[in-house]
Amino acid sequence: MFKFNDLTVYQKAKSFAIEIQKLRQRLKLDYSASDQLSRATMSIMLNIAEGSARFTRADQRRFYIISRGSVFECFSILDYMQEVSILEQSLRDKLTSDLEEISRILYSMIKKLES
Repeated sequence: MFKFNDLTVYQKAKSFAIEIQKLRQRLKLDYSASDQLSRATMSIMLNIAEGSARFTRADQRRFYIISRGSVFECFSILDYMQEVSILEQSLRDKLTSDLEEISRILYSMIKKLES
């Protein structure tokens, strides 16, 4: 019934969300950055799930595009955190690599759903 749970991209997005949640608990973030990072991270996996439930290719594609936009939002927040010395460069690079992989998979899914 919940076919999104079998998608590699969903599993990677969920792992990323868990890793970010642990990071947020460990770091001293201001409320705004922490809240926005949490929402953007959750948006990646939630839009994958919601898109998989849609009946038309166009609807599915729209949610995957939103999910991919949230990937870029997460990167932007992590980049900011590194610039203001909240996040080490090596950790930002590792998390960026994770985001790049999720983005590539979503891009492929989006392209396959084009009419």
